[in-house]
Amino acid sequence: MNNYVAISVKDINKTFKLPHEKNNSIKSSIVNFYKSNKTYEKQVALKNISFEVKKGEFFGIVGKNGSGKSTLLKLLAGIYVPDSGNVTIDGKIIPFIELGVGFNPELTGRENIFLNGALLGFSRKEMLELYQEIVDFAEVERFMDQKLKNYSSGMQVRLAFSIAIRAVRSENDILILDEVLAVGDEAFQRKCLDVFEQYKARRQTVVLVTHDMTTVRNFCSRAVLLNNSVIIEDGEPNKIASKYSKLNNESIDEDIKRGIEGNQASILKIETLDEFGKNKKNSFKSGEKMTIRLSWPSGNKKILNAGISIVKLSGEYIFGTNTNNEKYKLEKKDNIQFEVSLDIGPGKYFIMAGLFGTSDRNMIEFTDRGPEFMIIDSQDPNVLGITRLNHRWKQ
Repeated sequence: MNNYVAISVKDINKTFKLPHEKNNSIKSSIVNFYKSNKTYEKQVALKNISFEVKKGEFFGIVGKNGSGKSTLLKLLAGIYVPDSGNVTIDGKIIPFIELGVGFNPELTGRENIFLNGALLGFSRKEMLELYQEIVDFAEVERFMDQKLKNYSSGMQVRLAFSIAIRAVRSENDILILDEVLAVGDEAFQRKCLDVFEQYKARRQTVVLVTHDMTTVRNFCSRAVLLNNSVIIEDGEPNKIASKYSKLNNESIDEDIKRGIEGNQASILKIETLDEFGKNKKNSFKSGEKMTIRLSWPSGNKKILNAGISIVKLSGEYIFGTNTNNEKYKLEKKDNIQFEVSLDIGPGKYFIMAGLFGTSDRNMIEFTDRGPEFMIIDSQDPNVLGITRLNHRWKQ
């Protein structure tokens, strides 16, 4: 393994034996223990898995439930041993696989901080120095002398996450995060995202498992998609997120399923129009307004929200939002328009857009490479960068 690789996984396989005999009593346990013809069902959790994570990468692992993600993380963390193949780690693994493991419900929050810190390798002196930071981040100051069993599940998660992120003490540390955003309230999730921003900015090596494709697109530099225990895609996050969403479309109505062909969106039509939303247009001046119109066949009651992103042709993610986050309710059932001021630099861009149900995790249709448009910069060419921020000099 070269000096630029943090994790190397080569041809690993992992299976589990599921016994058919049930032990409902002490007697049945003893009888089944001595049976010579025990029967098992072989469950293949991972098959011929290979990939590398470079140092400083924010690496995503996505897949439907049961695809093998958690098993893979436990192999990386050394909790499981592969049946065959090799996992090589260059650095210290810090797994956030099950937040709160090691907590004692009969101890107070204060006592659990020092207990969990000891399990993570901190001295008591170090924990005393970190104590107030942990409490402030978790926002549980008033409850530190209460027993943990009286905490809500959200409070316990906030405390566990706050302790866990303090375990990162070196740029060589490798963080393994399993569905951190699946728990906690909205404010806690924002804090998690702030931490992700810090990790990405300082090029901390991170391996993230999540079902949240927005997080994958915004933070991951690369990702793999697991399905039925094998990697079916390895590469650019937008492509991985799009393919994952299409896999999850298996449960939607038959008319939508028949409309999806290959990787092309079929029920979603995307158009770039002038600022009045009347004429098609694909060339704009910097600062000019553009209307993006999304339309789809009427009568589909599953479509409750829409989302749009603007991406530069070179891959930089410029902007993204959706109606769910902005509390905008779709009134029309077959189209929506999005008006935006193009305060961005010259170059080629394209639109990503999606239709979904109650949240952006419930994707119905997604286009990862929609229509392109060009920005011709009519402003001062000496102003550099992707965006054009409204500004002035003063003394």
